[in-house]
Amino acid sequence: MVTAGSPVDATISNLTVLLSPGDVLIDGGNSHFQDTERRSTELAKRSVHFLGVGVSGGEEGALKGPCLMVGGNREGYEHVRKMLTKIAAQADGPCCQFLGPRGAGHYVKMVHNGIEYAIIQVIAEAYDLLTRAIGLDIKEVHDAFNEWNQGDMNSFLIEIATQVLRKYDEEKRVPLVSLILDRAQQKGTGKWTSQNAMDLGVPIPTIDAAVSARNLSALKDERLQASKILKPPAKSSYLERSLVGRLKDAVQASILVSYAQGFHLLRAASREYGYDIPLEEVARIWKGGCIIRAKVLDSIENAFRSSKDLQNLVLDRQLSKLLLKLEKNWREVIKGAKDAAVPIPATTASLDYYDGYRSERSPANLIQALRDRFGAHCYERIDRPGKFHTDWTT
Repeated sequence: MVTAGSPVDATISNLTVLLSPGDVLIDGGNSHFQDTERRSTELAKRSVHFLGVGVSGGEEGALKGPCLMVGGNREGYEHVRKMLTKIAAQADGPCCQFLGPRGAGHYVKMVHNGIEYAIIQVIAEAYDLLTRAIGLDIKEVHDAFNEWNQGDMNSFLIEIATQVLRKYDEEKRVPLVSLILDRAQQKGTGKWTSQNAMDLGVPIPTIDAAVSARNLSALKDERLQASKILKPPAKSSYLERSLVGRLKDAVQASILVSYAQGFHLLRAASREYGYDIPLEEVARIWKGGCIIRAKVLDSIENAFRSSKDLQNLVLDRQLSKLLLKLEKNWREVIKGAKDAAVPIPATTASLDYYDGYRSERSPANLIQALRDRFGAHCYERIDRPGKFHTDWTT
């Protein structure tokens, strides 16, 4: 488990002289999947079985068992399968699975982390609305999150959010979270997910919004300056407390759409890179040990087991019914946030994705016309096949 990048290459170089054909070499760090692709090819020439294993679980996973997302050489995996499955967390079986050749394991871990970024941002936005717009204190926010974590919304991230919110600073006797600088850091895996999705042409706006929100949080000094110049609209009072109940639905819907975007990307990458990733198994092993484990993964696993050709989770019969049920409150929350001038980019991006995905027609026809006007890029028509160009100035 070496830091991603050149340290991994240096370690492999040092180990190579000690390795024999048939040996198994495992990279359990957060390596970029394309680096794992390259290393797999290079080590295969030496007949060394290379495994890129995505590991999720943090400190708790190290103690109680992590989620292991294995990619690489299948024969090499069989040599260490018993060991890895004993190490792994247990949830309907060991949370360890071979997910495909070469960089497949690290690719799935990268997308896992992108979904993690999105869910964390959605939870943080809910916290911001509850405190800044509705006026709850930290204890009341804790109680709301604790209530949400019961039943269908149960998840590791909401659970640990309640733990964070109940922690007090021993010296000042105030909630510790209120003393933490609002400048988020990141290790780059969320950015990798966004970059690769752009390369593949797969929309993941909630994950993109989460990455951008962290980047914006880093501009602390600029935000302080802007807050003195760009005053928000005057508010006569806090938003109604009835929004708390609606916010639960907005968070649930946004989290579900975050998973949908991640799995949509996994499906596209599986085709592009020849991974043949078993999506139902990804959902299963994510149910234990990993950071994004949640009750909703039961429904996601069932959706993919019921339909191997399911293009997007929002098309699943049960999950689509749930989204339709949550939609009204989802919209009301976003309206309230805009009126209160509290940014909720990930929550908003989730609804925009949902609305965009189900739109029979988009404004891309005008985009194509404009592209043809300034660059003669041509366009297609709905009434006849072929490519067309128009002289728009006559």
